[in-house]
Amino acid sequence: MKILVLSDTHDKLSKVRDIWPKLTDIDLVIHAGDFYMDAKELEEELGVPFVYVRGNCDGSYSGENCNPKGGDFAVVDTPAGRILVTHGHNEGVHFSLHNLRYKALENDCFAAVFGHTHKALVEQQDDSSAPGGSFWFINPGSLSLPRDGSGGSYAIIRAAEDRFDATVVYYNTVMGSSKGGSSFGGHGGSGGNADDKSSGSTISSLLNYVDRF
Repeated sequence: MKILVLSDTHDKLSKVRDIWPKLTDIDLVIHAGDFYMDAKELEEELGVPFVYVRGNCDGSYSGENCNPKGGDFAVVDTPAGRILVTHGHNEGVHFSLHNLRYKALENDCFAAVFGHTHKALVEQQDDSSAPGGSFWFINPGSLSLPRDGSGGSYAIIRAAEDRFDATVVYYNTVMGSSKGGSSFGGHGGSGGNADDKSSGSTISSLLNYVDRF
């Protein structure tokens, strides 16, 4: 299963449309909020299934989860296990990722996809309390309004019964700029296609972020 992960597009979809023709075999697109209406528009346009949640700029929602699309969080079943999807503002991700991890584990998830910081992050941690013994934090950053000094980014997840990896991909790399990086992966690593050239970030970079709720 191959998943494209987006977040924080903020009604600016030109870069999504730029990178889409360069992607192959996408089974699902996850959008981690701000704006969830962008995800609805792209779902109709691209003809691929979407899972999306509301962000802090998407207004309030009275439901408990995202079974009707557009709620506060969703759980995605993959061959590798369950992934939590949330924007992250309710979990305070610009201060700490502890609440995000707890919410994921409460929902039997071994990975959490989030946004809100506009900064890309892929990090795998050993965690005996997580399904499979490790836990993943995955933030695709923002293609539209990056705050990490890049030209924007997204993420690619590959999930199989015996393998899981997540990769941050930078827009400038995909579109032919000299800016690039090294790939992030686990359980067998990344595949080496054009959409796998990437670099990661660290949890400490989240601490310098300020955003409104």
